[in-house]
Amino acid sequence: MPARVRAVPTLDTVAAEAGVSRQTVSNALNSPHLLRAETLERVQAAIDSLGYTPNRAARNLRTKASQLIGLRLDPFVEGSASGLMDRFMHALAEACRDCGLHVLLFTAEDHTDPLDGYEALLGSRAVDAFVVTDTYRGNPAARWLSDRRVPFVAFGRPWDDSRADHPWVDVDGRAGVALAVDHVVDRGHQRVAWIGWHKDSYIGEDRRSGWVQRMHERGLATSKLSARGDDTIDFGRRAAIALLEGAAPTAFLCASDTLAMGVLQALRDKGIRTGGNPAHEVAVVGFDDSLPAQVTDLTSVRQPLEEVAVELVRLLDERMTHPMDEQRGVLLTPSLRLRSSS
Repeated sequence: MPARVRAVPTLDTVAAEAGVSRQTVSNALNSPHLLRAETLERVQAAIDSLGYTPNRAARNLRTKASQLIGLRLDPFVEGSASGLMDRFMHALAEACRDCGLHVLLFTAEDHTDPLDGYEALLGSRAVDAFVVTDTYRGNPAARWLSDRRVPFVAFGRPWDDSRADHPWVDVDGRAGVALAVDHVVDRGHQRVAWIGWHKDSYIGEDRRSGWVQRMHERGLATSKLSARGDDTIDFGRRAAIALLEGAAPTAFLCASDTLAMGVLQALRDKGIRTGGNPAHEVAVVGFDDSLPAQVTDLTSVRQPLEEVAVELVRLLDERMTHPMDEQRGVLLTPSLRLRSSS
């Protein structure tokens, strides 16, 4: 399935380009009569310059019956420091709002059943379409919805389904970790460890491959410098202690901010300073740029969730208006937020 990488203009970038508020841009799109002619012209020029095109989605999607997009909310995982889903839901709600839509969150009575909740919503016609967020776990919801010709788009690649033809948006985890490797190696670190998830995690292995490939490209070894386990603070702490007592790395790259929090805890317990100087500090880099990462001054790979949300709504529009067209995935590139931990 071909993927393309590109930056996506948002309502905020249009506002910045035009030198107006976000609400002014929204008014220009939905209530232009409220604006002065010169302001409307400036906003339209910014829209044309950036290639921001929400109008088609708004025009097509507003004709649907409920104007609601369903999103299943899974239970909170104890021992996790990630606030990624909160940030994603906020971004998706904003992207939908710009098209006259709303997000309907639903939960399952049986959380072990990945399909629980979908059929009830479809039967009641409460929603027009769905956003599926956990296809990477082998969740059958994507295939179930496809077989019933229900419009949906996935946040995440269909890693293990070669038959999948639905639209998806994902973040290039391998590229994000490669950025982290370059950062710490450029600071002088050569023993760079990886702490990730179990081997059956597609996302975890994709991110790990970025570490392996870039380390080898930089002429550095990876043997005995990695650990796999649960995505919990406790595992991150235990894995860091084991690696420090073995290969003695001077930098840790982690598959998530949750694991990185465990590494920071281990370093604190051992009285080891964090930072970018390999002579007397250990660098730590997480993934997701969660609120805990920002609060603890942790360097982290940031997923462009605002762009993800915009692309999801755009692809959902294409799916609903042209269901027979070939669908393509969108792969977005993350960035690295540098802080004092590295």
